[in-house]
Amino acid sequence: MPLNPTPPRTLTLAITGASGAIYAIEMLRALAADDRVTHIDLVLSTSAMRVLAEEAAVQGRTNLVEKLLGQPSPKIHLLAHEDIGAPIASGSYPSDGMIVLPCSMGTLAGISHGLAQNLIERAADVCLKERRPLILCVRETPLNLIHIRNMAAATEAGAVIYPCIPTLYDHPQDTTAMARNFVHRVLLHIGLPQPGAFQWGGKSS
Repeated sequence: MPLNPTPPRTLTLAITGASGAIYAIEMLRALAADDRVTHIDLVLSTSAMRVLAEEAAVQGRTNLVEKLLGQPSPKIHLLAHEDIGAPIASGSYPSDGMIVLPCSMGTLAGISHGLAQNLIERAADVCLKERRPLILCVRETPLNLIHIRNMAAATEAGAVIYPCIPTLYDHPQDTTAMARNFVHRVLLHIGLPQPGAFQWGGKSS
């Protein structure tokens, strides 16, 4: 059962400094191409910019959306990580939910403890207090006890922990296909089933 059966129109996508830039890029591409989504607030941490540079050869915030997508997208609005007064920092802003992909353990800790020290943490805190969907696509291995307790705390507060674990049963041909299938599963969970997404049909024994 999807977290939100009604397709969201306004979403926040936060990218943090965990490894997995390919997931974030595929998510942004899917949201940009989905006509049901009319507005995307995009926030990247400083560490996320470093990971993008190292994993995707994308550097600098100038024309960042165009660099990530290969073309500009008028519905994607890039917000500064330090701008705690941005619209998504307020509960009165009409957001339909937030995805953090990938979600670093540091960001998870900040969210699970309600620190709200930057725009990503504050926007996530707003989702929790307003009972809006919040999906944290955590990326780390192995997990220590602090990580596990923080995931439990975030879950108890209303977030969904959705680890960046690729599927293999669909026989992906490359890492892009693996990332895309993961993104499709996350979007299905939030009420945005994607055309062409793999669906397991089972096998006859």
